[in-house]
Amino acid sequence: MITKTQSTKIFGAKHWLAGISVAMATLGSLSCTSLPAQRAQQTIGFIQGTALPYRVLNEQLINAAYPNQTLKIRNGGFGSDAAAHPNKVNQFYALTDRGPNAKFKGTSGKGKQFMTPEYTPRIALYELKTNGEIHQVKEILLKNRSGKPITGLPNPQAIGGTGEIAYDGQGKLLLANLNAAFDKTRNPTQTDEYGLDAEGLAVMKDGSFWVSDEYGPHIVHCDANGNEVGRINPFASDGRNNVIINSKRVLLPAEFANRRANRGMEGLAITPDQSTLVGIMQSSMDNPDKSGRKTDLTRIVTVNLRTGEVSQYLYQQQKAENSNSGIVALNNHEFYVIERDGKFALQDSKAQKHIYKINIANATNIEQIKATNSLKQETALGLTVSGQTLEQVAAKKESGWQTLSQLGVKPVSKVIVVDAVKALNYPHDKLEGLWLRADGTLGLLNDDDFAVWSHDNKLEQKYLDKDKTIEDANRLYIVRPTS
Repeated sequence: MITKTQSTKIFGAKHWLAGISVAMATLGSLSCTSLPAQRAQQTIGFIQGTALPYRVLNEQLINAAYPNQTLKIRNGGFGSDAAAHPNKVNQFYALTDRGPNAKFKGTSGKGKQFMTPEYTPRIALYELKTNGEIHQVKEILLKNRSGKPITGLPNPQAIGGTGEIAYDGQGKLLLANLNAAFDKTRNPTQTDEYGLDAEGLAVMKDGSFWVSDEYGPHIVHCDANGNEVGRINPFASDGRNNVIINSKRVLLPAEFANRRANRGMEGLAITPDQSTLVGIMQSSMDNPDKSGRKTDLTRIVTVNLRTGEVSQYLYQQQKAENSNSGIVALNNHEFYVIERDGKFALQDSKAQKHIYKINIANATNIEQIKATNSLKQETALGLTVSGQTLEQVAAKKESGWQTLSQLGVKPVSKVIVVDAVKALNYPHDKLEGLWLRADGTLGLLNDDDFAVWSHDNKLEQKYLDKDKTIEDANRLYIVRPTS
C-alpha cells in the first residue's frame, strides 16, 4: 500500500523547512478549463518540494549511519526522468533507474551492491491534484520481448556490459553459476541481457515509450504495457537492434560504445511533432580511453524516426565532468537541458543545479563533416582531429575548443534559464526529471536513489545534510524559466 509521506518526517521541519521558502505556484494549466491567474493562485496551493508517494520495498538491512536502525529501501526512485502526459495537462510520467544499488568493493573488486536484485525498472503515471497533492495513477513494469519483467542487473559484456561486478545486499557475489569459480576476465556474476539502468524517457502519443539507459547505452522502444518492441544501440553485432527505417537498420554512432560506465545516455526527449528522438550523454566518454573523460565535451544524438537519419552535436558543459541529466524539447531545434554537479546545497554553497535553453540550429552536425587533411571519420572513434578524438582535443581546455572552432565545428548555443539552488533552495544532489508543463513552467524531480547509498563501503539511508538527519526523497518543484 502506498503511504503518503509527511514532509516533517522526511526533511525535518526544524532543519530544512525553516530555511526554505514555501511558495505558492500559479497552476492554471491543471484544469482543461482555464482559470484566471489570481483565482488559480487562491484555489491551488502548491508547496515547493511536494513529496511523491512511496512504499517500502525492504527494511531487513542495517543503516550503518544509525546501527540500531534498519535501512528503509523505498520505491521511491521515481526521479530518473519525467515527461508530460500527451493529453492530460495535470499528469506526468516518471521513471526509475535500475533499482536500489550502491557502490561497493567486495572480495572480487569494485562493483555494485544490488539490495533487491530482482527489482524491475518501471514508469509511473502521476497526477497533480488541484489541492497540490500528488497521486500515483499506475505503474508500468519494463519487460523483455517475451513479456518477462527485466532487472537492472548488468548486461553481458559484448552487448552493453562494462565488466561490472554484481554483489547482493550482504556483499556476496551474485553469481550466474554458483558452482563457477570467479574469474574477472569472464565476469560470471549475474547479468541480464535486457537489463537497463533507465535514465531517459520520451512519451509517444500512441501510448508507447522510448527509454534510454546510461550503461549500454541503449535506446529501447516499449509498448504501452512496457514490453520491448525495438532497440537502438551502437553494437552492430547485437541482433536486438531491430529498428528498420527506409530499409536500413538504425544504430547509434559506434563511438557511443566508448561511453563512460554509469555516465551514458542520461536524458532522452521526443520533438513535439513526434519525428525525432534526442538523447544527451551525461558526461564525456572514454574515447578512446579514460584520457578523454575529464573534459567538458559531451554529445547529443538525434534519431529521425521517419527517415532513419542519425545526427550528432557537441555540448560544452560549464565544468568538466558535470552531469547532463535531463532534456526536453520545445520545438525541433530548441531544448531545455539539466546540467548539474553531484553536490548537496545543504553541504556546499557552490552546488550547481542549472537548466539551460539550448539551440542546435546553428551547431555543427558532426556526422556530416567530410574528411580533410586533419579531419577523419573513424569507425570506432567517430570524428577525429589529426588522429585524436574530440574528447582528447577538448582535454586541452580552451585551446581545444578553439581548435574545433577554427575547423568549423561549433557546439550548441546555450543560455541559463533556471538556477534551482537560488530559485528554490534546491537541496538534492540529483536533479534529473524535467516535466515541461502546458503553461510553460517546469516541474523538477530529483532522483533519491531509493533513499539509499553507501558511505565507507557500508549501506546508509541517503541524507541531504552533513549531520545525517534529513533523509532524501522524491519531490516535485515547479518553476518558470526566465526565457
